[in-house]
Formats: sequence, C-alpha cells, structure tokens
Amino acid sequence: MKAQLLDLLVKQYDSEEKIITEIINLEAILNLPKGTEHFVSDLHGEFQAFQHVLRNGSGNVKEKIRDLFQDILLEKEINEFAALVYYPEEKLTLIKNQFDNKQELNQWYIVTIERMIRLISHASSKYTRSKLRKALPSQFVFIIEELLYKTNQMNKEQYYKEIVDQIISLGQADKLLTGLAYTTQRLVVDHLHVVGDIYDRGPEPDKIMDTLIHYHSLDIQWGNHDVLWIGAYSGSLVCLANIIRICARYDNLDIIEDVYGINLRPLLTLAEKYYEDNPAFRPKMHSDKKLSDHEKLQITKIHQAIAMIQFKLEMPIIKRRPNFNMSERLLLEKIDYEKNEITLYGKTYALENTCFATVNPEHPEQLLEEEKQVMEKLLFAVQHSEKLARHMNFLMKKGSLYLKYNGNLLMHGCIPLDEEGNMEKMTIENKAYSGRELLDVFEQNLRHAFAHPEETDDLATDMVWYLWTGEYSSLFGKREMTTFERYFIKDKATHKEKKNPYYHLREQEEVCRKILAEFDLDPDTGHIINGHTPVKEIDGENPIKANGKMIVIDGGFSKAYQSTTGIAGYTLLYNSYGMQLVAHKHFNSKDDVLLNGTDVLSIKRLVDKELKRKKVRETNIGEKIIQEIEILNSLREHRYMN
Repeated sequence: MKAQLLDLLVKQYDSEEKIITEIINLEAILNLPKGTEHFVSDLHGEFQAFQHVLRNGSGNVKEKIRDLFQDILLEKEINEFAALVYYPEEKLTLIKNQFDNKQELNQWYIVTIERMIRLISHASSKYTRSKLRKALPSQFVFIIEELLYKTNQMNKEQYYKEIVDQIISLGQADKLLTGLAYTTQRLVVDHLHVVGDIYDRGPEPDKIMDTLIHYHSLDIQWGNHDVLWIGAYSGSLVCLANIIRICARYDNLDIIEDVYGINLRPLLTLAEKYYEDNPAFRPKMHSDKKLSDHEKLQITKIHQAIAMIQFKLEMPIIKRRPNFNMSERLLLEKIDYEKNEITLYGKTYALENTCFATVNPEHPEQLLEEEKQVMEKLLFAVQHSEKLARHMNFLMKKGSLYLKYNGNLLMHGCIPLDEEGNMEKMTIENKAYSGRELLDVFEQNLRHAFAHPEETDDLATDMVWYLWTGEYSSLFGKREMTTFERYFIKDKATHKEKKNPYYHLREQEEVCRKILAEFDLDPDTGHIINGHTPVKEIDGENPIKANGKMIVIDGGFSKAYQSTTGIAGYTLLYNSYGMQLVAHKHFNSKDDVLLNGTDVLSIKRLVDKELKRKKVRETNIGEKIIQEIEILNSLREHRYMN
C-alpha cells in the first residue's frame, strides 16, 4: 500500500526539487501559531443571533480593530467600522446616504479601503500568503495583494494611489469593501465547532444549516435535537412525530411545511376531526409573530393529534426493547380512562386537559387507520424533501457524537455516570458497554439507521429514538422525559426530570480527568467542552467548572431559556495564547447594530492561558502535516536517494 501511494505521489512531485520545496513549506507551517477555534452550542434555530456571533467572531473582529485603531478612532467610530465589517452591504447603503456630494464619499472610500487593508494584514499575520490568497475575493486578489505587500513606496506611491482611485472611479469600491469585510470574518476564525442542537425551538434552523454548509472549516457534534431530525429522515416514525410536535409547540410548523415542503394538510384534517381547543396544547408564541385565533386553534389541534400519535408510537419500541429499561413510560396503559386518572410509581394523579379521543383503552398503542395513513404520507414527504436531504447529509458528513480536537473533548451532552463517578453500563445485544465504547456503539447505530432508511423497526432505528429520550443516552442524560406529565398532570413534582449524576459530578476535577483519560486525552492539558444544559448565570452558576477542566457553553441562544439564564449564550475562543469564554447579551436585531453600533458581547473570561504560545505542530492539523512530511521524505529516499 505504501509503495502504491509513493507511486501516485511521483506524478505530483516529479522532481527532487519539488519534494524539497514542499517539505520546507510544511516544516515552516508547523512553526506558525495555531489558528483560532470558535465554539458555539445550542443554536436552536436562532439564526439572527447566531449569524451575528459568527460575523463578529465572538468579539474577535472588534478586538482586531481596537488593536489597530484605538489611538486614532473614537469608540463610536470603532463601532461604525465594526458594523461595516459585520454587515458590509447594509452598512454601505446607510453610510452612502450620509454624504452630500461625491467628493466626500470618494474621500471616505480612500480612507476606509486603507483601513480595511490594514485590518486584513493584521488579521492574516499568522497565516501563509497561500492561505490568505484563498480567503480573498477572487476578482480582487491581484489588487489586494499589491496593496497588502507594498514595496518601494517612494517610487510606487503614485502607482498605489492610482489603484485605489481606479477602483473608486470604476464603481468597484463597494464590491471591494464587501469582499474585504467577508475576508476579515473568515480570517479571525480558522475553524468553527458547533457543539450540538442546531434544530428546534427557534424559527430558522434551515438558514443556520445553509450558512454552515458554506462555511470554510467546521465540525459538528450532534445534539439531541439534531439526532431527532436525523432519526425522522432515517425512517423513525416516533422521531418524526416528535419533531412535528415540537414545531407545533413553538409555533414553527412553517419549518416543516414551507421550508422543507412537507404537506401537513392530512394531519390537519385528522386533527380537526378528533380534537378541540385545549389550553395545554396552545403554541408558545413568538413576540414578533401574530396569529389569528383560527390559526392558533389549528395549531392547537395539530399539536394534540401528533402528541397522541407520538405516545402511541413509543409503546411498541419500549416493549420490544426491554434493555431500554423504559417500561414505566408505557403511560397510556397506566390510565384509568373512566376516572381520568393515572398511576405513576404507586401514586395516583388526576388528569386534566386530556385529548384521548383516538385511544382504545383496551389497546392504547394502536394507531387508527387514519393515523397510520397520515404518518406514512408524512414520512414519504420527509424522505423526499430535497432540502432536508441536503441538510441531513451535511449533518452526517460533518457530525459525530463526540470529537477529540487539539487535546480537548467536545460533546453535546454527557458521559453517563453513577453516583460514585463510575461509567454506567448499558447492555446492547447481550454485551455491556460504557464510556467511550458506549458512545461509539450509539454512533454506529445512528449511521446504520441513516444508511438504511427502509429498516424502520430495527435496533438501529430504535436506538436513534433512545438517544433522544433514554436514561443512558449521552445526549439526553436524564432518568426519563416527562412530556406526558407536563401536558396532563398539574402536580409539578411529576414534571421534574432527574439528571444523570454526571451533571453534578462534572464540577469535580478528578471526574473530568477520568473522562479525558477514557478518551486517551491528557488530563493535565485537556478540557471537556459541553453544551446541552443552560448555565443559570442569573443564579450565580459558573460555566467554567472543575478547575477549568469543564467548560459549558450552552448559555441560551434559545429565547425560551433567556429568562432563566439571564444571558443570551456563551461561546468559546481558543487561540495560540489560550482559551477565553465569551458571555453574550440579548441580541435585539441587525438594524440595532447597523444604526446604533450596539454589540452583544458582555464579558470575556480567561479559561486557560498557554505557558508558551501553541503552534500548528501541536494540533490535529499539525499531526497530518507531520505525516505528509514523513511520506514526502519516504518518496525522496525511494525515488532519488537509492
């Protein structure tokens, strides 16, 4: 195999000089500072807030601007310039309307182009010229490189001035500034990590997916909500019922119908036949969205219809998978339908706001023929949605349950633990798994289900649903999901979902070190980077735990969480100097940024400072480059030194 590889490389490197040049280039790259990693989590469809954080690099853009211009620009001017970098097209329109004549505008162009070039130079200082060239707008590469790498300025002063004058006179200044702005955004972040939950709750997960598809370098660690959508596309009817129920609950059914083209009319017809208004199933409204009473009633009916289908679909899985240990969730069998009561864990509760018109008390898991037909039509539409297929394939291509990257462990949820901090075992097909091995088995099943969507009731497909709701799921991490209780039981004690011990044990450094070792990472230098559970900063909770070994970055992009967290999300930056955690204020709107220069950054907190500046050599990319160098040296010996 090695000989075949060397023979292939001979075609690319057909002389010793070419091999030596590439080795010199790669060895030099190993000694550059590592690029900046940007970590985000729990985006939950909040595209506008996510887009802003992505465009400003969690404050990295403004930090670069301040580095360069704090002595010559006022704070208001820094904010104006930053807004131009974030939203160049919109900001240019506003700025141009402020000038009374063309001469003043042209002078502004000259000054601003020069500042943008300086910013690009500063932001690209740790990259090779080749890497910078790839980031530049293609139509202006030659021009920008001339302005970036000025030489003999005494002799070429008029040459450089003429370049800028011609850009302006030919009407290309807006295009150049826009290209430079997007190049700056790309340069301040070398690689993006999305630590789970792109989908559900918020209104625009599809726009987040489209943005990620076109992003220059990223990976995704699946969240429980992402896996639910993957499961639906893979043929799991219960996952499909869940995503529609959640969209109905948060008034986001247009994602299903308008964005992904899935016809909900058959479901509405069923819902209007069997269900009435019900306060427990009215949608949670967006503040900026107005619905008529008729529309609210339709959503309320759909919400009930799909929730009851979901509860029915769960039961056969629970019965055929005893190793899931979920028999207590056979809830429709625990109801006394005459008394309208349910008995849970030996205690009886009255039920309210019930909607059991389609339930056969003798066989409560049975779907009506109409319900079966509706779900078959919905599944067919889901699996034939071109846009959803594109998004789900991208999630699978870029995603994983966990990732080891530059010495850190990235994962959305948890490693299931017992109260003593030992890794919990789950038996799957007569074999017990725990820790990393358990997560690997979960991922294998998820990938199998996705590759075989025709197998709708096999173990792999059932396992995807388990990842959403199972006790030992690394993505759920709770004893049980109390969706039914929240709808129908007034006593809030039944709503409580007991978390896996991981969520309090992760405060302990020794537990985190043990988990890092489980994944073959250095406990002395590694960190666990977690999403999934909102950090209640309003109550004094610290997102940096276990003496810095654990960093939790779900601070609540989702507006549904912000009243309890007190913030609008955490993000994390990791550059060659160390790690910084960034807390964000509530994002009002893009217009607020454009008109008032406001930003959503709150506080940067130092997590960990490198004792010496980290180089590319010490990263995952560095490992690959070192392997390339070894192969090139082998090629040189094989071809030219024998």
